[in-house]
Amino acid sequence: MLSVMEDERVISEELKSEDQAIDLTLRPKTLKDYIGQDAIKANLKIALAAAKQRKEPIEHVLLHGNPGLGKTTLAYVIAHELGVGIRITSGPAIERAGDLAAILTSLADGDILFIDEMHRLNRAIEEVLYPAMEDFKLDLVVGKGPGARTIRLDLPRFTLIGATTRMSVISGPLRDRFGLTFRLDYYQPNDIEKIVQRSAMILGVSLAPEAAQEIARRARRTPRVANRLLKRVRDYAAVKADGKVNKTLAVEALETLSIDPLGLDEIDRRILETIIDKFNGGPVGLSTIAAAIAEETETVEEVYEPFLLQLGFLHRTSRGRVATGEAYKHLGRTPPPEAQRLEV
Repeated sequence: MLSVMEDERVISEELKSEDQAIDLTLRPKTLKDYIGQDAIKANLKIALAAAKQRKEPIEHVLLHGNPGLGKTTLAYVIAHELGVGIRITSGPAIERAGDLAAILTSLADGDILFIDEMHRLNRAIEEVLYPAMEDFKLDLVVGKGPGARTIRLDLPRFTLIGATTRMSVISGPLRDRFGLTFRLDYYQPNDIEKIVQRSAMILGVSLAPEAAQEIARRARRTPRVANRLLKRVRDYAAVKADGKVNKTLAVEALETLSIDPLGLDEIDRRILETIIDKFNGGPVGLSTIAAAIAEETETVEEVYEPFLLQLGFLHRTSRGRVATGEAYKHLGRTPPPEAQRLEV
């Protein structure tokens, strides 16, 4: 018999697997179904068509941008468009050259290797990647000491797709080996609305157009956030109503999640309130902000700050972060004269 703790762990794993299965279902499989990022799609169509004509793998692709914008989804789309297999891993998961060798030798000709969090690759692993990307050869050192020798393995002609949220951390030599580099931007509100409507149709959610607009408006212009909010609104409607989602119900559900009309959540507001109330609007250092709200510095910088900067609520200076007049107004406070000058 399972203990209570083991039983809870099993239930948690089942729920996690179910959620992951839903996420995979919501992913578009073709460029036609992929909404937004029109400039990237136009360039990819040409690259994919040219690769098919030559009957060669597409060049190595580097995707960068903030979390949740669809980098992994785009890798799946490229694999589907080419009709090839895809192997998924991440930078921290490849600890030794042997790990990389095992992955690369398991690929078939034309397959795609997708490495998420490319900026966290070990520098020694990068050195092994260079000949693999350029010549499709893998150099391995066998043995130790005076008896050590280098062997070179032939690799199938594969395509490496790397994804990163921190482009500047990737070394120059590695960046230069990617033939195609695309930056994913925040989505336009109408594109997010289309994504919400598409996901609602797949999930079988009866969603009024006004409700889709409300969810899209609060989704931080990010598809991953939009789908997450849609699923929570769906759950709320199933419990509180008959499963049909109108604007009023969507607003109620999003308010219970502490998501305000601009998409700011509790942590976003705590960041702004900390800068304004505890540090008189700034400037204040990023590490100080993180310590004040009990969050990791990297989390504040990579997850929360980009959206606040996009909204024009934060301003970066050489001395630290400063809240703008728009941030004061959003929190219902009167901005001081110096904050008014920082409005964007």
